Amino acid sequence: MEYFHVVFTLPEEIAAIAYQNKSVVYNLLFAATAETLRIIAADPKHLGAEIGFFAVLHTWGQNLIHHPHLHCVVPGGGLSADGRRWISCRPGFFLPVRVLSRFFRRRFLELLEQAFDCGELQFFSALQELRERNAFRRYLDPLREKEWVVYAKAPFAGPAQVLDYVGRYTHRVAISNNRLLDINDGNVTFRWKDYRDDNAQKTMTLQADEFIRRFLLHALPQGLQRIRYYGLMGNRHREEKLGQCHRLLNMDASPRIETDAKAPSDYRDRYESLTGKSLHACPVCSQGRMLIIKQITRPAPPPIIIDTS
Repeated sequence: MEYFHVVFTLPEEIAAIAYQNKSVVYNLLFAATAETLRIIAADPKHLGAEIGFFAVLHTWGQNLIHHPHLHCVVPGGGLSADGRRWISCRPGFFLPVRVLSRFFRRRFLELLEQAFDCGELQFFSALQELRERNAFRRYLDPLREKEWVVYAKAPFAGPAQVLDYVGRYTHRVAISNNRLLDINDGNVTFRWKDYRDDNAQKTMTLQADEFIRRFLLHALPQGLQRIRYYGLMGNRHREEKLGQCHRLLNMDASPRIETDAKAPSDYRDRYESLTGKSLHACPVCSQGRMLIIKQITRPAPPPIIIDTS
């Protein structure tokens, strides 16, 4: 069975609103994306099935600008309306991205206007004029005709690649350590990929305070869940519906327990077996192997002397 990777992106104008209303707009992004995938997939003209998927929120671009988008991982098919058949997608094709984009645009803007009418949005600084309803609607009008970016990446090669994605990609932060190239004289230099220039690898140098500002743009509001599950994978009916999927696909749903006597026991070995990256390697040259020679324990605190005089 194929697994598809679908990405839903908010345009810059909405990203500006999201920056001032993170909890509200990020939740709307999840809601509009989930409705879009489930409704279009359930349409008999496209797939005609109930699907399941999980969505991961990312808020950054390669150069750390504010760029909210959702990565969705979706199995290539779903249950029929009566739950008795598994309906597969066409090979290499999930759902038409143009249809997804148009529905997502319409639904998100509807939800955003509802949030405005309920007084859930706040505007300040450069956006403070949007507090007035007519100004807010005028701001949104061009977005009703603009093409919103929804695209499907090449299908995952199989379950192993999905697991690799889940292990490495879902818990990323805005920038990984291996992209940091230099910190010197109050400046930070890092590597980034320019998608508008044929994915060219480039470097960028920012003053430390600007680098920190950009990094902190992506601190999520307290309690906001950045990974969510929908449809067949939703918490309410997950066990029942996934069990039915396993039966229809003749899959073994029982957990697999590794009995290999040589299974890694050290956490660094387990990490390497899951990710292919070694924690034993020297972080500087990536060639030598790090060995523990001695562990230095923290000295015990001096005894408390009570003055009894």
